Amino acid sequence: MREIALDTETTGLDPASGHRIVEIGCVELVNHVASGETYHTYCNPERDMPEEAYRVHGLDNAFLGQQPRFVGIADDFLSFLGDSPLVIHNAAFDMGFINAELATIGHDPLSDDRVRDTIVMARHKFPGARGSLDALCQRFGIDISHRSLHGALKDARLLADVYLELIGGREPGLELANLRTPAGPSAQAATAGGGQHTVRAVRPHGPSTEEKARHRAFLDKIRQPIWARA
Repeated sequence: MREIALDTETTGLDPASGHRIVEIGCVELVNHVASGETYHTYCNPERDMPEEAYRVHGLDNAFLGQQPRFVGIADDFLSFLGDSPLVIHNAAFDMGFINAELATIGHDPLSDDRVRDTIVMARHKFPGARGSLDALCQRFGIDISHRSLHGALKDARLLADVYLELIGGREPGLELANLRTPAGPSAQAATAGGGQHTVRAVRPHGPSTEEKARHRAFLDKIRQPIWARA
């Protein structure tokens, strides 16, 4: 199953106010695990960069002025997405900007039906807890020490890791975190799913004296039995 973890960086918070996308990052997931295939591009927003947005991602007017406009990258971007489901954190934000950009070039919008919003998933799984991408990375022990500034591809990679944890980790559907195996034959108890059970001594499987005698009596009834050749 193919999915795309997607993130964007922008000039602000609202496309209706004239803000634009400046960076797109996508990570391909196959069976919920990153395949190594990615899509990444910067975009010229054709407007100034507000200081508050610059402090988030560090992309300035001089750099972005040398990048292609959205219309120049749209085909490659949409081709990478294909018809795969999209994994997005706070999807209303990114989808709002993507569809606003698509509208400027006369393209149909992407459907919200194909989106898996990890902030919604996190709120269902951890009611009342902080649901930011940073907070979820901290909860799941995902390293963000290298992330001094936001970046679309960088955040899409983190999002892929968070999504995997939200759906059950590397063994989806199995809760193995609390499983412990006894250290040896002398162990008396083991924990499995939080419960206790007694470890029984190993049962001998060799034949008893009576069983050996009965086997010999049976062989005596057979003419030249191969079992008696040893």
